Amino acid sequence: MKFKIPESLKPVPNHYCPGCGHGIIHRIMAEAIDELGIREKVIAIAPVGCAVFGYFYWNFDTAEAAHGRPPAVATGIKRVLPDRIVITYQGDGDLAAIGGNELLHSANRGENITILFVNNACYGMTGGQMAPTTPLGYRTTTTVNGRVIDDGYPLKVCELIKDLEGVGYCERVSVEDPRNIMKAKKAIKNALKCQIEKKGFSLVEFLSMCPTGWRVSPVEAIEVVKRMKEVFPIGVFKSKL
Repeated sequence: MKFKIPESLKPVPNHYCPGCGHGIIHRIMAEAIDELGIREKVIAIAPVGCAVFGYFYWNFDTAEAAHGRPPAVATGIKRVLPDRIVITYQGDGDLAAIGGNELLHSANRGENITILFVNNACYGMTGGQMAPTTPLGYRTTTTVNGRVIDDGYPLKVCELIKDLEGVGYCERVSVEDPRNIMKAKKAIKNALKCQIEKKGFSLVEFLSMCPTGWRVSPVEAIEVVKRMKEVFPIGVFKSKL
């Protein structure tokens, strides 16, 4: 096997911060699409946030949605073009805050789309503010002494949607080391297979590093992700495959 840039990625420089998990997830997303042979059928939705520039890197059709609205846009595209593989790529502020309504109802309706959800527990693009997924005690620019219960508990997306009838596949993974990265790639392929086999809504949640937003080094960010697993346990929450 020759190591090369996946066909589903453009050969361009990466703008993400050193130590960020987005570049890793882009790579394994592209590899999964190539290995399934579906690149010509894929339409991806990029939202507002750090994921907004996905179309700079993805070598397949893309569209952009307003903040939090990718599941609604994906629903429209999939219903008009049911033979396409429709993917949204979203961060925790986009998906779990302003987009929470779109997430729940698209999952409950069993829309045959796939959501790739990057959980770095903060609003990375706008300065590292508290997000719905920020664990208790974690310091952000808006919780300088740590998140407290009055700020709400961290929202656990996989646990929230797993019992909805329309959900066909739901898994939480992490990308802090090679072993977990390979598991994350397998999860992407399973979620896409769920859509290909028309088994309903699918979602993969990635626990990912944000050194800039967390104000730590890239090495320290890896340790933060490991600690996040105490709040967000990884594993398959539901599978109809």
